[in-house]
Amino acid sequence: MLVCALGDLLLDLIVRLEEPLGRGDDARAKTRVGAGGQAANVAAWAAFLGARARLIAKRADDACGRLISAELAERGVEVVGPVVGGRSGVVVSLVDAEGERTMATDRGVSGDLRPDEIDLAWLSGVDVLHLSGYALLRSPSDAAAAKAAEVARAQGARISVDLSSARGIETRGAKRARRQLGALKPDTVLASERELEALGALPPAGEIVIKRGPRGVTRLEDGRREDHPALPGPMVDPTGAGDAFAAGFLVGGIELGLGAAARCLATMGAMP
Repeated sequence: MLVCALGDLLLDLIVRLEEPLGRGDDARAKTRVGAGGQAANVAAWAAFLGARARLIAKRADDACGRLISAELAERGVEVVGPVVGGRSGVVVSLVDAEGERTMATDRGVSGDLRPDEIDLAWLSGVDVLHLSGYALLRSPSDAAAAKAAEVARAQGARISVDLSSARGIETRGAKRARRQLGALKPDTVLASERELEALGALPPAGEIVIKRGPRGVTRLEDGRREDHPALPGPMVDPTGAGDAFAAGFLVGGIELGLGAAARCLATMGAMP
């Protein structure tokens, strides 16, 4: 099985606070630095779970871009996409003592992927094309994602979309986001409850998987509803747990997805 993800490859800086931040003062913390980005996380987890994995991402030809590309390759992910001058993106994830996560994101060149930069060979043999919502919420990467989906579907691939960001949907406009999803006609949409609320309606998809955090997931398909509880386990860092679930779900279904999410929650960082 070949899972191809399209979207971001970024540098993740995760900061787990051991005490509250004080304005103008220090706070003790544990940190982790490495490759990240929603699409990259999904591809890395898919490879870890036994699938072949490919990532389509625009990257900068700087030290950061070379570092994170090499890490993905070491994890068994085939990284493709244009390499250009500019600045690699960085995500700073602040995790407080209760496990609540707040992110500050600089996407760098990743959102500048253009339709004419999509090489059709990248979609060859793909069983599932997973589109990060971050790619859909910015131009011209939204048009690049639409082109990739059209090519992949013509070759028999399933299309999945993660809505990714409630604030991004609100900024983009819910009506415009719904039109984009309608044009894409995804087979599967993954979303949090807050993202669905921002969208204003259930997305047009044959299958909708609602990620409910510690309450597990809900799957909606053909008028049927399935509720699945989260697996028990320690919660060290929530960063990337939804991406781990998405990869597991695409590779082997809900139980594999829940297992991957639990494994991700138990360690710092979004990668397996």
